[in-house]
Amino acid sequence: MSTPHHPVGRRSAAVYRRRRLMVLLILLAIIAGVLLLIFRPGSGGPATAGDGGAAGTVANGTPAPSGSQSALPGPKSSAKPVATATPKPTAGQPCAPANVDVEAITDASRYAATAQPLLSLSLTNTGQAMCTIDAGTATMVFTITSGSEPYWTSTDCQTNPVHTDIKLEPGKTLTTQPIAWDRTRSSKSTCGGKRPAVPAGGASYHLKVSVDGIESKTSKQFLLY
Repeated sequence: MSTPHHPVGRRSAAVYRRRRLMVLLILLAIIAGVLLLIFRPGSGGPATAGDGGAAGTVANGTPAPSGSQSALPGPKSSAKPVATATPKPTAGQPCAPANVDVEAITDASRYAATAQPLLSLSLTNTGQAMCTIDAGTATMVFTITSGSEPYWTSTDCQTNPVHTDIKLEPGKTLTTQPIAWDRTRSSKSTCGGKRPAVPAGGASYHLKVSVDGIESKTSKQFLLY
């Protein structure tokens, strides 16, 4: 007796949907397992700024100092510190008294009875930049003394004083034109008349000068015969 055979036909759509769903679930399970192996919970991996503020702590969980720019201190730099240059004074500004050296000058150290001393002065810019100074006759003063007594001052009988601004380059020295001293004692009351001669015969005198309020540090000694 033969066994009856069930006819083999096309399976329903529901069967295929169940199979596809099973395959999809298996794939999702495999992907989840791989992700768990890569991103293990509690592994203490480095945090980023996108981890809800975790970037504010160092690797061991200790809070970073408030206001710090980096969670971890950087390596010490081996580069040598660069020296900061001192800014130079602006060129063309009025000369600072400390940067101007004023010196009294005579054309000789001793004078015969008929010789008149020629007096001048020099200015030296000891600063680092060009500066300006009023070196006109209105700001120059020549003073001759002997001991503690003043004998002659250039401004006692000065006429038509002028102001003259000049430029002093750094490290440069300028010298004025000399003026002659007639070996007389000056005073404002004797400008229009004859003035008495100063003692001679080997008498010692000292010349001091000033320009624009800056005085020479030392005087220049000379002898009159």
